[in-house]
Amino acid sequence: METTQKALFVDASTGFYRVRRYKVGEYFGPVDLGLHISGRTQSLNFGVGLFAGSIFPGSNRMMFTGFSPAWRGFYVSSMGGAGLVFDNLGINQVSLVGKSPVPSILYLNRKHGEEIEVEVLPVDLHQVWKGNAGACPEDAGSEGGSPRTGSYALLDYALARFGPRYEGEYRAFSVGPAAEATDFGAILSAPVKNGKASDVDTWAGRGGLGSKMLQEHGIAAVVYGGTVVGEDFRDRKVADEWFEAKYKQKLAVKDFEATTKYRFDPKFETGGTLGVNYATLGGRIIAFNYRTVSWTEAERLELNERLIQGHYLKQFNEETIATKSQATCGEPCSAVCKKMRGEFKKDYEPYQALGPLCGIFDQRAAERLNKASDAAGFDGISLGGVLAWLMDCLDSGDLKPEDLGVGALPRWKVEGFDAVADSARNADLGIELIDAILGRKGLLDLSEGPRKWGRKAKRERGVRVLDRFVYTANGRRGWMVPNQYWTPGVLAPMGIMGKYYMHYGAEFLPPRQLGRACAERLRKELGMDNAGICRFHRGWGEEMMPEVIGSVYGLKEEYLAAMRVAASRINSRNAAVYWESEKNLEFVSTFLRRRRDVDGDAGPELAQWIAAFEKDPHEAGLEYWFEIRKGIDESLRDFF
Repeated sequence: METTQKALFVDASTGFYRVRRYKVGEYFGPVDLGLHISGRTQSLNFGVGLFAGSIFPGSNRMMFTGFSPAWRGFYVSSMGGAGLVFDNLGINQVSLVGKSPVPSILYLNRKHGEEIEVEVLPVDLHQVWKGNAGACPEDAGSEGGSPRTGSYALLDYALARFGPRYEGEYRAFSVGPAAEATDFGAILSAPVKNGKASDVDTWAGRGGLGSKMLQEHGIAAVVYGGTVVGEDFRDRKVADEWFEAKYKQKLAVKDFEATTKYRFDPKFETGGTLGVNYATLGGRIIAFNYRTVSWTEAERLELNERLIQGHYLKQFNEETIATKSQATCGEPCSAVCKKMRGEFKKDYEPYQALGPLCGIFDQRAAERLNKASDAAGFDGISLGGVLAWLMDCLDSGDLKPEDLGVGALPRWKVEGFDAVADSARNADLGIELIDAILGRKGLLDLSEGPRKWGRKAKRERGVRVLDRFVYTANGRRGWMVPNQYWTPGVLAPMGIMGKYYMHYGAEFLPPRQLGRACAERLRKELGMDNAGICRFHRGWGEEMMPEVIGSVYGLKEEYLAAMRVAASRINSRNAAVYWESEKNLEFVSTFLRRRRDVDGDAGPELAQWIAAFEKDPHEAGLEYWFEIRKGIDESLRDFF
């Protein structure tokens, strides 16, 4: 195996490039190396782990790192399967520096061990996003175009324009209009079949790194591929010996067992994140911009039974699970976690945030809104949180339709809610709000994030609209819509939020202990991401990857130490801000009460916190938040 990692530095302003090698042991993967390079160059980095192309399932994750325009701190975002083709370039990472003077496409190719071909080529971005042909000088006189728009049209264009240059496999990723208009644009990719992108979308969504790629580097899409055959680990006999020593099971058997939830779980007669999460949700449902957290348990259960179990989940099970409409992200994997209905890919978090959180409980309506979000190139989870917040402001009367450049109000009245008609109305409003965000209609201008815009809206309308927005804050402008689980860990003051770098279990943990649990989860998740392993395989990956690195490189303890160092480095930049929204306090205090009243937790510390929130929610919230932060900081102190 290679004992160095090769990083390709590309200056987007000139097209100049160079390769630099980093010794394995000093850095182990795309996260710790990306953190090192980003701190010196403000680059956007994308690359793979040491075992990309190997026999390990889930080892072909493409990792994106850099300082996020949304979070305003170092961020890690990942994309399923996209690393398998990238591995054929014979490098481990690309670091983008500089900015192209005009929007451009970065072309990377490597044939038969020759030097990497690197080109930065201009693209008429707005014409391509519209699906029009003739978008570049090279296409003069060409006919046709993409039947799709936005990020999809750019992906189609990049593949059609550069695909004929490749001798082996190739792939691309692209951004949409959200990357130009906001700070939370995402990055889209898809496996390529017969020269065209398949419907199995894969995204590096969280953190707005698509906005960074376009706004800071001028790169709208990247096309890559090659024919390099690397020294990938492929000795299944040796791997089986490792797994049998640890689990008394061969690699394939253990992986099949560990990915049950994402394939099909017979205990719940469903599969995938959407199926299993909704099947096990019960009274922990969150809908209508988190209004449900203040409802009674009976009201939440009734809503769940009527609109989720009786319609939203039922549709998914009948249309996707029963028909076994599933695929992988582009690499061989037994999880087949991509649950499909035609062109629509169903994952829990986007179909929750752009579903029930926005008052949408019908798959047809959710499909339309999710597809509009994806074509625009938004991070779907962040957009769902923003749209639900804006709809809440409209429904409550804090803002008027003309303030947001729309012509309607949401239908959020629970009594008599029609799962089909009312969901369709709310989806229509969501799509109208997407157009308003991109077009900066009314008062809307999210180019510098919703926190700054919320402060401006207060000045102009006299209403503190941020109190209806559930988000974590970082620094002056950084923000993140939390993962879609009703648990305090998703609002923890961690150095990176919006991913699973925190504890999101449903049990009550005293806040200081919760902080320690978040810190431990950060270290484990970093270990997976730095190895380029999909977290759906964490049932064995968290334990085995340090062992594998120890067996292959003799550096197990060094790898574990490097993850502790990376975690402490990330936390050293932790600029978490105490909860600014009243909705955050409600989110936490109602969780605590539900643990006592519904789950029967009679612990004295839980009772003390409930009493404190009832007496003075602001004082209790501040103390609770700082206790979490203490647990984080004492666990992530830099001992190195």
